[in-house]
Amino acid sequence: MRAEDSWKSICSAKKAAQFAAIPSQWIINIPPETETNILGVPAHCGLLSKRELEITETIDVALLLERLHSMEWSSVEVTTAFYKRAIVAQQLTNCLTEIFVDRALKRARELDDILIKTGKPVGPLHGLPISLKDQFTMKGLETVMGYVSWVGKDADSDCVLVELLNECGAVPFVRTNVPQTLMWGETHNHVFGRTTNPYNRKLTPGGSSGGEGALLAMKGSPLGIGTDIAGSLRIPSAFCGLYTLRPSYERLPYCGAVNALEGQESISSVLGPMANSMSGVKIFTKAIMDAKPWKKDPLVLRKEWSESEYRLENHGGGTRLCFAIMWDNGVVRPHPPLERAMKMTKAALEAAGHKVIDWESHRHLEIYKNAETIFVADGGHDYHVQCELSGEPLITTMLPEDETHPSGLSEPFVKTLVGEASHLSAYDLWQLQKEKRDLRKSHLDHWERTVSRTGTGRPVDAIISPAVAYTAVPHGLNTDSFYTTLCNALDYACCVFPVTYVDSKLDLPQLPHKFHNHEDEAIYRLYSTDIFSGCPVGLQLIGRSQEEEAVIAMTEIVDDALKRLPSKRLESSRG
Repeated sequence: MRAEDSWKSICSAKKAAQFAAIPSQWIINIPPETETNILGVPAHCGLLSKRELEITETIDVALLLERLHSMEWSSVEVTTAFYKRAIVAQQLTNCLTEIFVDRALKRARELDDILIKTGKPVGPLHGLPISLKDQFTMKGLETVMGYVSWVGKDADSDCVLVELLNECGAVPFVRTNVPQTLMWGETHNHVFGRTTNPYNRKLTPGGSSGGEGALLAMKGSPLGIGTDIAGSLRIPSAFCGLYTLRPSYERLPYCGAVNALEGQESISSVLGPMANSMSGVKIFTKAIMDAKPWKKDPLVLRKEWSESEYRLENHGGGTRLCFAIMWDNGVVRPHPPLERAMKMTKAALEAAGHKVIDWESHRHLEIYKNAETIFVADGGHDYHVQCELSGEPLITTMLPEDETHPSGLSEPFVKTLVGEASHLSAYDLWQLQKEKRDLRKSHLDHWERTVSRTGTGRPVDAIISPAVAYTAVPHGLNTDSFYTTLCNALDYACCVFPVTYVDSKLDLPQLPHKFHNHEDEAIYRLYSTDIFSGCPVGLQLIGRSQEEEAVIAMTEIVDDALKRLPSKRLESSRG
């Protein structure tokens, strides 16, 4: 058998086994490809009962948990409802990897029995089904992580996060798709294929936590866990209309989870929650911190959840905050819907009594080049080793074969900036790490100097910026990630929150600006309201390192202000 036939047969067998894990009565009639927005299918496909639709449409995780803990809803019925909806999402967007219905329902039944017998929930997440990106190992299940060579290898133990979720009473119930190598802002691999965006299946859900993004947008999970090394939580959250938290290095437990570039600790990958509500983000983060993860993961900081930080005691109690808006990072100018979202956010915050100023960017190109050079310091060796184990080719583009929307970009700007990747020496890597440390210090000093402009006696409390310069784009065209990578390089805690949707009447194409680089020009020319109409538009709130509680609280303030904003002010000027 040829090597190509061998790895392809492994993929075919894995996909067949995945399909066989779906209960036959849960198979639905798939709408034609011309029906691009499929968000309404779960309500009309006939699979979910009225009660199951009520359960899965409950996006407030706090309310879900209240009904689980009061036994108004059992964990079995909640898990069944979300599982059925997750399977619908899988058939429509190809968002799942591991499907283990019986195992999840057995766990839910055990939790119901304990609550009935004792009258007490097992923990703060009692009975709640939670989806996991295909990095978080579970004993007895494969963790493929987009590589053919990883098929057939069952984990012999749970990762620390899964251990803690079980201690908190959660029900891990599905695992979700990722790109080969993880280092893509889209989601496609040879084993499971391409994941699509339920708002428009011709567009990407982002990546690398794109399976989670698509699943949660379909309300096939109440709470999902992804990871982020350069935007992998925030990009799919922005593209799919979700909330997320990118925490600082070593605040939440990564131990035992698998990863790409393992051993690269200059810019650490972090895990975080994704949800349709900020309540889900807060509840998960607090539950895991309260579980004392440093007792199981030696890298986690011994820092419990701080109510004083959540009350914004270091930010004037949250009564009059000062936010700075990053209208343009100097690498790629945001598309019109992102600019409108920032104007909306500014108007909402000012109406709520907060101050908003412009953010002045600081050494962005140096930070971008440093971070991206660190990511390729091995010259791609890690990726090639994993691919060579099975003979599968390394994926070098996310463009589909038909290239419905061909890219006008010869190469991403980051490749121009970094140059040809090479396997660096240890000494060369040390110099990059030293430069990164110096850049972090320089940016900290820059942030501190904003005290002269805020009028609060404090530096800027948080920055508001795009998470990506555009909304979800056609497959293969998500090429820029510096709005997110900036925070990974500087280790700033940050959240993404949804603001609005692309409106073809409001978000008109703009006249050409002075382009920052060739990619900025290509992205400018990509914009067309007929492609992006109806897509979610999300922004990013950036705080300081190790202040997750404050970032969550400030995001709640912004989210609440936006929800109170009168529609007549949606076109408020930048002024």
